[in-house]
Amino acid sequence: MTIDPKDIKILLVEDATTMRKLELKSLKSLGFENIIEAGNGEEALEKLQQETGINFIISDWNMPKMGGYELLTWVRASENFKDIPFLMATGQGELRQEKKAIEAGVSSFVAKPFNSEELKNKIDEAFGTKKTEEFSDIHARHHASSSSGKVRLKIAHIQITDHLVAGVIEHLIDKGIVAPRYFDVELQRMKGWNLVREALAKGTVDAACVLAPIAMDLFSMGVPIKLIILTHKNGSIFVRNKQGLYVEPYQNFFKGKSFYIPHTLSVHHMLCHMFFKRIGLNSGVMGEKGIDVNFEVIDPILMPEFLNANPESGGFMVAEPLGTKAIASGIAELQFLSGELWEQHPCCVIAIRNEIIEKYPDAVYEFTDTVVQAGRFIEKKPETAAEIAVGFLDPDKKLGLKVPLLKNVLKESRGIKCGDLYPAIEDLDKIQRYMHKSMGIGTLIDLEKFVDIRFADAASADRTIKQKVSMLHEETNLAIEILHRGSTEAKKTSKSMLNKEGKYLTFALGEQEFGIDILKIREIIGMVPIRSVPQTPPHIKGVINLRGKVIPVMDLRLRFSMDEHPYNDRTCIVVMEHSAENKNMLMGIVVDSVSEVLSMKAADIEDTPYFGMGTDTKHILAIAKLDTGVKILLDIDHVLSGEGKIIMENLFD
Repeated sequence: MTIDPKDIKILLVEDATTMRKLELKSLKSLGFENIIEAGNGEEALEKLQQETGINFIISDWNMPKMGGYELLTWVRASENFKDIPFLMATGQGELRQEKKAIEAGVSSFVAKPFNSEELKNKIDEAFGTKKTEEFSDIHARHHASSSSGKVRLKIAHIQITDHLVAGVIEHLIDKGIVAPRYFDVELQRMKGWNLVREALAKGTVDAACVLAPIAMDLFSMGVPIKLIILTHKNGSIFVRNKQGLYVEPYQNFFKGKSFYIPHTLSVHHMLCHMFFKRIGLNSGVMGEKGIDVNFEVIDPILMPEFLNANPESGGFMVAEPLGTKAIASGIAELQFLSGELWEQHPCCVIAIRNEIIEKYPDAVYEFTDTVVQAGRFIEKKPETAAEIAVGFLDPDKKLGLKVPLLKNVLKESRGIKCGDLYPAIEDLDKIQRYMHKSMGIGTLIDLEKFVDIRFADAASADRTIKQKVSMLHEETNLAIEILHRGSTEAKKTSKSMLNKEGKYLTFALGEQEFGIDILKIREIIGMVPIRSVPQTPPHIKGVINLRGKVIPVMDLRLRFSMDEHPYNDRTCIVVMEHSAENKNMLMGIVVDSVSEVLSMKAADIEDTPYFGMGTDTKHILAIAKLDTGVKILLDIDHVLSGEGKIIMENLFD
């Protein structure tokens, strides 16, 4: 049996406007169009009694006035609505919360953040067209072995630098630097934490790079896993929305706003809670009393997009490189690195299922040793690791990651550290006790039973030399210092220039040197005959025929309202690849002379200065100050915008 979206009338109950928009987008992408919206449980009750034909409810758990759990119990007790399929969506992410909802009669349950694929599966479960799988090892998959007799370890991860050790392991094996005797590795990149959690719980993967509190929660609910090693220490960043004034009292910038975290069961949640508490703000989920800052769980990959679209969001805390990417993209400002509040803190771990440990202990010993080798490789060779990271974290080129950005993240003094991955039980205990006592999240577990330390002991035999002790700073004055420092931090950091770092072709127009991103340039040619095009501006010289292709040409001097200069043997046409209206086209620019290709470092690049009223700086990307002089870096797409279209339309008019 399948359901037809056209036959379904959905009541969507969600208090967070941004999240509701995302859920609406996901539902519509699945073909659902008949959707009624409500902002809390009380509004939902009114809609149920006012509207006819509602035959499916999707509700958030934590909401003001009436939450999703109360709505669920009311619906199941109502004679008129008790049979309506009910999908509970929540940012809490604890398995015991899911169990509570199931006992109350929920049809299906999805933890935020979720994507369209997850939502479709949960809707099918709610309507009974897909069997709900229990979190149990009875679903453990068959562990395939290679022809050499090695066990193939299937390992889940997401697209964050915290999981780079997995990509480096794959690199070391592919390059023959490491030749495992007992295992092969099969990495499975997933779209979010819930998919990782579910795969690990159901045994569809053998192991996972996962947030430590998620792994602890799974263990507390009887999922047969053990923590064997960390994947990194530090590595997360707290960024502030660039929209809005950051003025004293600085606490007010965050007050009354939402703040994005990747999962409630995360060290990000814990550190944000600590920070807000120490600057005098109460943080929590919507629906709790006395909340100044509302935590919203958002897929890490979507956080920059959500932040940019929502001025009422205060910012987010996330694993790198997503925070630095947001800073470099101009939508966020640095507040602090997680390592400033808690030096050498754990975050993500490698959890492995018990049946793998029991059946293939030699493979687990060898795999753990390889993880340690990969971590030390990252620590010793951050430049090479950054190159590996670009392909590993952004294989589809959708995140727009660049090597300089990853290199900055890996070389940050208080940033991600992979040289010592030993899982200190006392640090994990700090996480679980703070979350349980101060935040009311999670269950205290016996960490001695959860952490199988023998593998880390064997792999880190020289740890006494390498170890770096963690230090959790609990002083209120540090948080206040970070709060005040935030007003000037953006000016001090070169992170905002990382997207502009790279190689530039430099050229002259008169006495001034300019630069264009080398990746935009197709080729450089000497002057050739240019066919003029009537009814075009003076700076548009016409078109040239380059190996059978008609290419529009403009004189950059005239485009910038400079004096016309006669062409000579040094004059060149730089053929650019220009993106406009979702199309790529070639276009030429005439320059006085080409100089050289220079590597511009973020530290050498500054924002465009203010030149006074009447000065047009919209074409300037940034200013590079080098030993050889000042170079004006051009936003060439902005310079060329619309020009080629004008030429081609007049040419064929």
